[in-house]
Amino acid sequence: MEVCHGSIVWTGLYTPRLGPPHGADGTGCRHSPYRVRRWSGPRCTGCSLAYRSGLSATILIDRGLDIYDADYRGAALAWVSPTGPKHPAYFEEPGRGWLRSFYGGLVVTCGLSSAGAPSVDQGEALGLHGRISHTPASNVHTGGIWQGDDYVVFIEGDLRETRVFGENLLLHRRIEARAGGKTISIYDTVRNEGFQRVPHMMLYHCNFGFPVIDDGARLVTGARSVMPRDDDARPGIGEYDRFTGPIPGYREQVFYHDIPAGSDGYVTASIVNPGFNGGEGLGVYVRYRQRELPRFTEWKMIGEDVYCVGLEPANCLVEGRAKERERGTLQFLDPGEERSYHIEIGIGQAVA
Repeated sequence: MEVCHGSIVWTGLYTPRLGPPHGADGTGCRHSPYRVRRWSGPRCTGCSLAYRSGLSATILIDRGLDIYDADYRGAALAWVSPTGPKHPAYFEEPGRGWLRSFYGGLVVTCGLSSAGAPSVDQGEALGLHGRISHTPASNVHTGGIWQGDDYVVFIEGDLRETRVFGENLLLHRRIEARAGGKTISIYDTVRNEGFQRVPHMMLYHCNFGFPVIDDGARLVTGARSVMPRDDDARPGIGEYDRFTGPIPGYREQVFYHDIPAGSDGYVTASIVNPGFNGGEGLGVYVRYRQRELPRFTEWKMIGEDVYCVGLEPANCLVEGRAKERERGTLQFLDPGEERSYHIEIGIGQAVA
């Protein structure tokens, strides 16, 4: 049976038992924490998680196991673009074609062998932000496990970026959320399963919109220095961390932050909106290990049609692979080598 709601078709509603024998009341989960959603045009499969704490999110199985929409107690967290979550068959790789299927979302993964601006690297034409976010996942598994007193729900799967006579990179992704909690964690491992040394670029494009950003909201990173990427960003350097309402004709501004890690090796970047809901306030944060992701880019786009800020931890800047190679900062994976990454997105904690 299918139930249509707007452009979304709900199919195969399923409710696995994730909690103790007496149901989900002891875990903080709703009785139906998982739902399979399919979008028409053609359809793109996703898995939804929802908790009594008020946190919910949709993971797109056909689009890199990335996180699409997310909300907390009814307040949208992610910026979502008009393209919607298009099926990967619609991917346009050359140049900036990636933008035609860039749905925004809480997390979009850029990589694995290329990220950032389009470039021509050693004769190879590379499009914006790579291919991995348009790759369907395989070996997908969902479930829940006890970790001490916490019940953790997860979805995991594999994504492969490969071609004949080229790279063969395997990304294993596991997304976890603690029942009753306010955080979502991503654990990634990228392994070179080919027989040649290949470039490796990894960027997590975390996109926040209204009401997380609004007039009076601010970005808190504790950066030692902040540098504009180009002439468009240079006039805004004095207000890189401040947000207003939408500005007509606004051009995107991109800033590079040099953020020191804490004693635990993690970096935290927060967005704080003290005026949310009549002064109740709303804060979100992105937390990651600096040794894995030494770069951080802020994408500030507070226009009328696109009102968003992107927080982007990465192992590279966003000027493309050719520039990264030219600077001598391009990273590589040898045959059999692997890299692991951990990124956490949360509500409320780390609010300054």
